[in-house]
Amino acid sequence: MVNALSCLVKKKVTGTLPVRDEEIENLGREIRREIDTRFGHSLAIRELDAGSDNAAEIEINNLSNAYYDVERFGITFVASPRHADVLIVTGAITCNMAIAAQKTYDAMPSPKFVVAVGDDACDGGIYKGTYAVLGGAGKILPVDLKIPGNPPTPLQILTGLLALMRSAGKKD
Repeated sequence: MVNALSCLVKKKVTGTLPVRDEEIENLGREIRREIDTRFGHSLAIRELDAGSDNAAEIEINNLSNAYYDVERFGITFVASPRHADVLIVTGAITCNMAIAAQKTYDAMPSPKFVVAVGDDACDGGIYKGTYAVLGGAGKILPVDLKIPGNPPTPLQILTGLLALMRSAGKKD
């Protein structure tokens, strides 16, 4: 009981708040510039889990946390492929998800981009050649960018999205 009361009375010990990561801030400024130039001030992303182990999804979800906060750069995640500019595919394309993945891609307005995130989405990963897996996203979708890693970090994903935007600008 004494220990509990002393915790209430004594001064709290907290760590210092982390300063913004300059690498992320600089990358974010470049992303914002590319989005403003090429995508009309916002980039809408639809994430499609085609049969993953959730490792890449966790890193993609980290993009929305307070540390990365990609919405300040103009990147949003949308629930409908009809509102998306970019389709991020995670996981190997399973036989059961092939039709759903194709329908998701077909529902997107043009111009549309496909990004394979993680080793499984790039080439099938550890599931390559198994009976229930067709392979990577490139087996049924026209993949514009592959971001390898198991899983790739949020910084690698942001760097890949910046590369995608720059390559989209060169096609114009």
